[in-house]
Amino acid sequence: MTTHYEIPLSPEPQTFTIALAGTTYGFTVGWNAPNASWMIDIADASGNPILSGIPMVTGADLLEQYGYLSFGFALVAQTDNAPDVVPTFATLGQTSHLYAITNP
Repeated sequence: MTTHYEIPLSPEPQTFTIALAGTTYGFTVGWNAPNASWMIDIADASGNPILSGIPMVTGADLLEQYGYLSFGFALVAQTDNAPDVVPTFATLGQTSHLYAITNP
């Protein structure tokens, strides 16, 4: 059974830990002004970087190309009423959301 979890975000740069698929990760979400997009960094529970600079785009699993890392979940960004609209600085966590999708 597939389970969807919304990762709670707000329209500001942030760093937090979250348990997904039985593992605790550190997430850093920041705004890339020159590119006008949100970026995600993922670290292990000790803060060691796993992936850096993942653009928060819509329409795809953000981790699909990193399948060899066996995260056990997908990350998908989506905007209310317009699923293919990329999250803007002001909409993150408001009408634009980040979901973790697990398959136990």
